Amino acid sequence: MSACQFKRVRHPACAGSFYPGDAEELRQLVQFCLAGARRFTLHQPQKAFILPHAGFIYSGPVAGSGYLQLEKNRDEVQRVILLGPSHHVAFSGLAVSDANVFATPLGEIPVDEEAVDSLIDLPSVQVMEAAHAREHALEVHLPFLQTVLGHFYLVPLVVGHAHEDEVSAVLEKLWGGPETRIIVSSDLSHFHDYAVAHRLDMETAARIEKLQPVASDQACGSVPLNGLLHAARTYNLTPHTLDLRNSGDTAGNRSRVVGYGAFAFTGN
Repeated sequence: MSACQFKRVRHPACAGSFYPGDAEELRQLVQFCLAGARRFTLHQPQKAFILPHAGFIYSGPVAGSGYLQLEKNRDEVQRVILLGPSHHVAFSGLAVSDANVFATPLGEIPVDEEAVDSLIDLPSVQVMEAAHAREHALEVHLPFLQTVLGHFYLVPLVVGHAHEDEVSAVLEKLWGGPETRIIVSSDLSHFHDYAVAHRLDMETAARIEKLQPVASDQACGSVPLNGLLHAARTYNLTPHTLDLRNSGDTAGNRSRVVGYGAFAFTGN
């Protein structure tokens, strides 16, 4: 985890839309989301999470259910591996950024440059700024991470058309010990009515709890999600559903909703 000599900043693209652009307003909204999270007691340390990536008013309280767990371990966590799907750019494999700092209205997060450099040898990994430039799937997690962890190093990866084995290979290379946590960014079902979405998301949660792969219509981040499930099987992690709600629960309109889940994986 090397120090930055020359700052190359990935500036926020979603401040003012997915979350507030004003720092104080953002701090208050993150705290509001954490207050609206579901409490869940886990008796083992969490190695990985699957958490949603919509606008904070929609998915923030569900994401908060995971971040409350992460906050309990803030003293030991030094590095976060953050993976999410590409919403704007089509490409094969996984994309890292040349930036060594990711910024939000709450401040700057240093990138673990040594970890990023170690991934370039993998045939599935490339440097692609375009994949990161407008991508919200990673960015919306950063204010939560800054709030619950304080200082940490980030390894940001946007996942394109890839096989779960390629994602799992990246995770295994960076697995580390208790200093490292993995977060996969994914929403669940999209644009069904409330009852249908609830049923579909319950089915998806059941698959995740069995470490079974999910389809792209079950989770928009299915590729990184399935890569994590592959690694979880390898490392004998145990999945836990922390929260399962949709935008009809958090934002009111139940005629056409998006599903959100928070899942933790315990073990080493």
